[in-house]
Amino acid sequence: MGEFLELLRSWGIEIVADVRRFPTSKKHPHFSRENLGPALKEAGIEYVFLGEELGGYRRGGYEAYTETEGFRRGLGRLEELAVQGKTAIMCAERDPRGCHRRYIAAALAARGFRVIHILGPGKSRVEESPLL
Repeated sequence: MGEFLELLRSWGIEIVADVRRFPTSKKHPHFSRENLGPALKEAGIEYVFLGEELGGYRRGGYEAYTETEGFRRGLGRLEELAVQGKTAIMCAERDPRGCHRRYIAAALAARGFRVIHILGPGKSRVEESPLL
């Protein structure tokens, strides 16, 4: 958890938006929702769970889900957070290319938000080509 918090601090993250559909981890229990929220709060970082609206594993695939009212509603909530403070979108996958976050990032970029994928300490990539 310490390395994760340090990474967030190094980027000046104020809000973590958790977009995991199932916010639990047997392998890393400190990243389960019930542990992560309080740890982030203690570090001065707001935790917001958006897995209901923006979580992965959707029937028919996530790309199709991006056309739904549920996705638009979740994206609207995420946009509100991004306006309030520097926001990180969190899921279980480290690389967004293999994660539904790529669709969320593309939608945000298409709406004019600057999206930077934090890949690890000293590693990042700017979202350049919206998928949607």
